[in-house]
Amino acid sequence: MKILIVGPGAMGCLFAGKLIESGEEDVWLLDRNIKRAREIQKNGIRIEGIGGTRRIVNIRATAIPEDIDNAHLVIIFVKSYDTHEACHRVSPAVGKKTAVLTLQNGLTNVDIISSIIGKDKVIAGITSHGATLLDTGHIKHAGEGDTIIGEPYGVNLSRTQYISKLLTSAGFKTTVTNNIYSAIWGKAVINAAINPLTAITGLLNGELLEHKETRHLIQMIVEEAVKVAGSKDIDLPYENAVKKVEAVCKATSSNVSSMLQDIKRGKQTEIDAINGAIVMEAHRSGIPADVNEILTCLVKTIQRSMKTQK
Repeated sequence: MKILIVGPGAMGCLFAGKLIESGEEDVWLLDRNIKRAREIQKNGIRIEGIGGTRRIVNIRATAIPEDIDNAHLVIIFVKSYDTHEACHRVSPAVGKKTAVLTLQNGLTNVDIISSIIGKDKVIAGITSHGATLLDTGHIKHAGEGDTIIGEPYGVNLSRTQYISKLLTSAGFKTTVTNNIYSAIWGKAVINAAINPLTAITGLLNGELLEHKETRHLIQMIVEEAVKVAGSKDIDLPYENAVKKVEAVCKATSSNVSSMLQDIKRGKQTEIDAINGAIVMEAHRSGIPADVNEILTCLVKTIQRSMKTQK
């Protein structure tokens, strides 16, 4: 099976490496950086953490999508703000029967991919695996969790079942749901509560629970997001969203959130696809989301100021 991973970040390298370890022989990484692609092609992928330290060398990395003709499966792992550009870049590798799976953060990716590549090709999902990029092609696999995928447009359940088995055999325990938007919104609500607060305060995930002010903010963020989800008739995959966020904070207590990492590196964050997207949906439904809007504005201001200082 020809599998193309778009984006050589932590998650892209993790999935590419473990798919090769499971016996998949035709795995490609698509990068927009020619130099970086050549380095990964030469040196392979180094994974440490869960499963021990090892190097996977049979990776095909390229910055030229025309090198990859008619991929069977494309998995998109770029940041949400790069989804539009990535879809246009990967289009030469997409054939009539190609399935395109997004396991990205945020609420906007399915619509973007569908508008460019076509609804019939799109599979959506979430993953709770955690990985950190240490260097080019060098990652730490820091956390395991469930992966959930589904057909957002109900096109082809059999292909989704096949991909679920493929990912599970590679070490990513994967289940199929007939309500993938519940899972996507469920993760987005958690991200909306944790990521911007850590990015603004500099706290680790678990430290958010040590301050009554951040605990109060978590409650306000979540209550708004739950109302927005309800306005779209989306049932979240847990009964108490605040308790779920608190449980995730405890389970990932020593984590530096991806949004805080982006701020520290002076990089763009995914705030627009998380809290910003919740605000947009709130406006469409005519309900307030003032706390999420304030957080969006604050994070965007901080990320711009950090870029200016670099």
